[in-house]
Amino acid sequence: MLVSSEMIPVRYAETDQMGVVYHANYLVWCEIGRTKLIEDLGFKYADMEKEGILSPVTSLQMNYKSPAKYGEKVMIETWIEKYNGIRVTYGYEIYNSAGETCLTGTSEHVLVNKETFRPVSIKKHFPDWHKVYDANKKS
Repeated sequence: MLVSSEMIPVRYAETDQMGVVYHANYLVWCEIGRTKLIEDLGFKYADMEKEGILSPVTSLQMNYKSPAKYGEKVMIETWIEKYNGIRVTYGYEIYNSAGETCLTGTSEHVLVNKETFRPVSIKKHFPDWHKVYDANKKS
């Protein structure tokens, strides 16, 4: 199982008046982690979009543990938690500069046709992705 890591600075615009990261910004960081994981696996999400395929979120679970604050860096770790040829669940952990866990979570995705929004089988339409995802899933 591949765990992708990406370090990013906490920017002022991502924080509230207390200098603590606003909760919705963690979703953006998870997307950064997911994009990095896909690239580390040898693919590009943009290539899928060029073929008229999108990957909407169907479920989201976020557990906030410790705050990330302005001026520090956070580490985003991302992996494939579950995969069955149709649905992908990505796992996330985000750590602050002190090494404390800021967030644990998952996001579930399916592929859909951009025009019809009907589901598309990853296994059938993207066999290279399927092979790599299946080999790198946690469970």
